[in-house]
Amino acid sequence: MAIRMPRIIQARKITRRSLSNGSRTPTYTDIPKGYFAIYVGEQENKRHMVPVSLLSEHLFQDLLHQAEEEFGYNHPMGALTIPCSEDVFTDIASGLGAF
Repeated sequence: MAIRMPRIIQARKITRRSLSNGSRTPTYTDIPKGYFAIYVGEQENKRHMVPVSLLSEHLFQDLLHQAEEEFGYNHPMGALTIPCSEDVFTDIASGLGAF
């Protein structure tokens, strides 16, 4: 008896779609080991994966203090949100070797 792999794969896709209601939302399992997720943006927030090593960098700590001043510990996205433009964040993260 032969196993038909395309049907199994198709069934998995249908199951994923039905479980997620057609839209896939990020979960903690999407985050690689040694990274954490943050949201960046002033108006429209975009999710970024950042290496944990950035937590010890002075420039990144400045961004964290800015987030604390603006949001306290209640972040609107339910996760850490950095209130700066995406361009500024990308420049800082690139300079620190995150990307």
